[in-house]
Amino acid sequence: MLPIRVWPLPRRPGAGHAGLRRLFSAQSKAIVYETYGRPLDVLKIHSFPLPDLGPADILVKFLASPINPADINQVEGVYPLKPRFRTTEISSATPLALAGNEGVVEIVDVGPQSRLHHAFNPGDRAIMRHTLFGTWRSFAVAAAQDLTRLPFTTAQISSVQAATASVNPTTALNMLTDFVDLQPGDWFIQTGANSGVGRAAIQIAALRGINSINVVRDRDDIDNLKQDLSSLGATHVVTDKEIADKGFRATIKSWVATAGGKQIKLGLSCTGGDSTTNIARQLSAGGHLVSYGGMARKPVTVPVSLLIFKDIHLHGYWLSRWSDAHPDEKETVVNQIFDWINQGKLKHVPVNTWSWTDDLSDDERLQVFKHAVKTYIDGAHGVKQVLVQT
Repeated sequence: MLPIRVWPLPRRPGAGHAGLRRLFSAQSKAIVYETYGRPLDVLKIHSFPLPDLGPADILVKFLASPINPADINQVEGVYPLKPRFRTTEISSATPLALAGNEGVVEIVDVGPQSRLHHAFNPGDRAIMRHTLFGTWRSFAVAAAQDLTRLPFTTAQISSVQAATASVNPTTALNMLTDFVDLQPGDWFIQTGANSGVGRAAIQIAALRGINSINVVRDRDDIDNLKQDLSSLGATHVVTDKEIADKGFRATIKSWVATAGGKQIKLGLSCTGGDSTTNIARQLSAGGHLVSYGGMARKPVTVPVSLLIFKDIHLHGYWLSRWSDAHPDEKETVVNQIFDWINQGKLKHVPVNTWSWTDDLSDDERLQVFKHAVKTYIDGAHGVKQVLVQT
């Protein structure tokens, strides 16, 4: 992991927005696309002047911006939530979409109304309150309703930790609480356990005394991965090959019986396909299976016998819909996550950081970002790719 240093923007005493413009480039550098397609083919960099700062506006600098699966799907055009293609406000003759949905910013300057009514001050950090803001860029002018203030210092929560808290851990916490009233000693089972959501679910469940069975793809270093997830609080870690073996069900039953005989009430899946079917088979009668992703690009297939004789319930979960519909509730959930991170109870997913520095040309910035995207596409799942600005 590259070292991360966040340098405060220097200000001349009494300098307003015009002073900032003299000290810094008036250009925002943004990763954009004008048509849907393969990210490495359609993503490009676009520079445009920042608009004048109005009385209620907030000038922000992006400190860290992750690359999430939904971001990639959005660029590909296969994600239900579509971005807005803009022209005049980003000084482009061709309509362009600003990419990226998650990130953390530093407040650089604020208009007098924002300072008075919303308690945003230069030097504060904030995360995005809604999706579709366009977080893969250097600077932006935002409104107060776009931001949720981060109530922790960089010494308490790093910018990378803050930037990766509002999607994966939030998804995990909501799925563990919204579908089943899990009590200490209960069980849940999940696919993609080494993903960002999976790692967060393991830790949050452990904090609440909930047992977990965690399914991962078999690999050469499987013992290391099992040890890694166990260190986060996973009760058991198994491979997709193990869970597919009908004889393995007896092993799972013995685990549950030994731990007090409580039920496997919840299944979480980010894959689809056979892996999802196999965890559905492990659920207790009346259990709930929640799908929140389809990384295998295969449908969810559940035997009719599970629906009839075990009364298994099927659900889908989409964080973006919940997040935009319940911004105040999201703030409460994210603040709980921040509190756990600050206490050292919740570790963020392993990350690769990709740095934009002031001396990079536009082409160099684009190449840095494309390397990050390619690393994600090539299969670095379980390791988050994060753009940082220094």
